[in-house]
Amino acid sequence: MIDKVAAVVVPGVAPFEMGIAYEVFGIDRRDTGGPTFDFTLCTPEPGPVPTKGGFSVHVDAGLEATEDADVVVVVAYDVLTDAEHIDVPPAYLDAIRAAHERGAWIVSLCSGAFVLAAAGLLDGRRCTTHWMFADRLAAAAPRADVDPDVLYVADGRVLTSAGTAAGIDACLNLVRTELGGEAARAVARRMVVPPQRDGGQAQYVVDPVPQQGDSLADLLAWMRGHLELDHSVPALARRAMLSDRTFARRFRAETGTTPGAWLTRQRVARAQELLEQPGVPVEEVARLVGFGSAAVLRHHFARLLGTSPTSYRRRFADVAS
Repeated sequence: MIDKVAAVVVPGVAPFEMGIAYEVFGIDRRDTGGPTFDFTLCTPEPGPVPTKGGFSVHVDAGLEATEDADVVVVVAYDVLTDAEHIDVPPAYLDAIRAAHERGAWIVSLCSGAFVLAAAGLLDGRRCTTHWMFADRLAAAAPRADVDPDVLYVADGRVLTSAGTAAGIDACLNLVRTELGGEAARAVARRMVVPPQRDGGQAQYVVDPVPQQGDSLADLLAWMRGHLELDHSVPALARRAMLSDRTFARRFRAETGTTPGAWLTRQRVARAQELLEQPGVPVEEVARLVGFGSAAVLRHHFARLLGTSPTSYRRRFADVAS
């Protein structure tokens, strides 16, 4: 059972993530059947705290608020200003470590995971952060298992979340874990959000376009424009004027994967674009991207994105088009 929640903010704090902590844990929802928590916003140096948005918030409580908290929320902030250095106040790290040692939940929102990395709390744990920062988190916490595809990860009593709105998912998951599904649904209803989203970060990631300097860039662009075709390695190798073996080796060197895996990911990405257009039936989407049938499309959507084409369309379709 959780009761007292302390959310820590420092200069450069992200206002939206700060709002998530307050929205889930700071509002008394007993009038609509929800829980209430003893919520405190705190900071290493009480007073005005400048936000990433250019305005300040006044925070009265210091880090002593974390000393008896059941949950310590590490709110995202501009921790990544220097590629070689993670700037975290030492007192902040000490407070996080102490809270963890006495059994409190530690919840990081987005880039807050870098604070946990600096505190050593991610060593030997599975964790996540925003997909754009996953490689940097893996470098900052080399003993951690960074999963860039999920919305949140709970490993022991350390809960890390992906970018921005995924913090809502993580906090609702904590409410569900500690207080049950009805409490989480009551909070979600008041926030007008799903109590539990399906899928992961992969459905929000934009794949980079290959640079024209790459030796296979023209071929990759052609493949992207002809996803409906049946691309075999021998046919692609001939088009690139390479032997099958040389082509396969160069393809992996330039893309980091096999032709089949790369093609599948591009087909799924194109299917995502088409599903955002509500007039195209799912079966037609599958044909246009080269999967042939809706069943095959569903299989790859579930495997790569953790959701279904129908669920994805419900979330992302452009209803105005």
